[in-house]
Amino acid sequence: MPRVGIIALIQESNTFLPGITTFEHFRQDLLLTGEQVRSHFADAHHEVRGFFDGLARANFEAVPIFAARALPFGAIEPAAFDSLLKLMLDELESVGRLDGLLVAPHGATVAQSHPDADGYWLAKVRQFAGPQLPIIGTLDPHGNLSVDMVNATDALTAYRTNPHIDQEQRGLEAAELMVRTLRGQVSPVQAACFPPMLINIERQCTSEPPLDQLVAAFEEVRGHAGVLSASLLLGFPYSDVDEMGASALVVTDGNLPLAKSLADQLGEAMWSGREGLAGTFISVEDAVAQARGLPGPVCMLDMGDNVGGGSPANGTWLAHALYRHQLGPSFICLYDPAAVTQAESVGVGSRVRLAVGGQTDDLHGTPFVAEFLVKFVGDGRFSEDQVRHGGITEFNQGRTAIVETGDGLLTVMLTTRRTPPFSLRQLTAFGLDPLAFRVLVAKGVNAPLAAYQPVCPTILRVNTRGVTMADVTQLPYHHRRRPMYPFEVKTTWQR
Repeated sequence: MPRVGIIALIQESNTFLPGITTFEHFRQDLLLTGEQVRSHFADAHHEVRGFFDGLARANFEAVPIFAARALPFGAIEPAAFDSLLKLMLDELESVGRLDGLLVAPHGATVAQSHPDADGYWLAKVRQFAGPQLPIIGTLDPHGNLSVDMVNATDALTAYRTNPHIDQEQRGLEAAELMVRTLRGQVSPVQAACFPPMLINIERQCTSEPPLDQLVAAFEEVRGHAGVLSASLLLGFPYSDVDEMGASALVVTDGNLPLAKSLADQLGEAMWSGREGLAGTFISVEDAVAQARGLPGPVCMLDMGDNVGGGSPANGTWLAHALYRHQLGPSFICLYDPAAVTQAESVGVGSRVRLAVGGQTDDLHGTPFVAEFLVKFVGDGRFSEDQVRHGGITEFNQGRTAIVETGDGLLTVMLTTRRTPPFSLRQLTAFGLDPLAFRVLVAKGVNAPLAAYQPVCPTILRVNTRGVTMADVTQLPYHHRRRPMYPFEVKTTWQR
């Protein structure tokens, strides 16, 4: 029976944050070895589950080795990255003979000591495994693909949807490709194209124009004879590294010139559509004005405080505007451990004056100050059984308080752990009815759509300030490629 190892290291690193990701961040989220990996992902809508299921269907032995994940935050500190890599490689060495490896890098992981962290750890795994062992894996389409990542693996395939609701399917795809490879049915090779451009995050929803046309072009290439996979890498603009940007990746059955030709063809399609993919931006004031005439609930996506992009989760620009304009009952979630402690100290049913959110810096707004009625204090765990962005089923936002202004115009959920808005259970598990609000603020861009679209007839992406602001031309890059569109609008490209 062929033995296939499974390794995952997943973190999206925002280098514009002053904070760094530590080993403890992984402990708090996910740090597993051996059979712990199998049990944790048994019911998850995740590519690692797809790895296990795909191998089981072929009667191959799945060998769980290592899985680590941390919530998006700053670059990983050197000691933490070294510890992660040592644990990974020690576990890999301990499992003995393998016939293949299934890997799940994120693609936008940055370590302070190794900016292309995914390329670095994949190269280390390749060095250990040797040149003949097939290494096949998945990528988040927000990955900043690198030459080292491509060179270290035989085949990589990215999720095709944003919001990411096809992770399990891509894990199955990778496992099935591994099975066919080990049976001698195919011999995967891959090539990438790196046009000097950024697809703005405001335009990264795969079902919306103009990106849907590009998605269709990749689907057409997947139908080409000899093609095993074709992936659109949207890129992650908040990692200030040389690899930052969009790219195309094509895997073929033993035909590297074909893979290169088709990747270049897709790269040219991306480049030709660059102006439409540069993004359009709605200010906070314009969003509030538009919302007045739109059916509710209106979901306002707080792009500058995108928790799934590593933001502080306590931006207050929209809280201030919604309250100031008295748009109607609104909901917002803020990471504010101190305010949770204050609310808990007075107890449910009591009133307390709080200054919530805005503690990070002026970029994310000032604290919102008001007298609040404490509606709930308790444990912040909740579960999601539907397929949602990230494939996560169990959430833990720590001790949680829900408070409401005296006039009922603003309900604030306060948490002690940053939690991305990937599930409406974040509201309903604590007795909040999404339909009771005129406006629901979700701190994201596209990831919340899978959860919020079923109840919100109107979605507004708002260009709030913050470390994940959509207008990335305002961010202080130091390491990105130059020239690059749209930063340098006159950028030319010759392959």
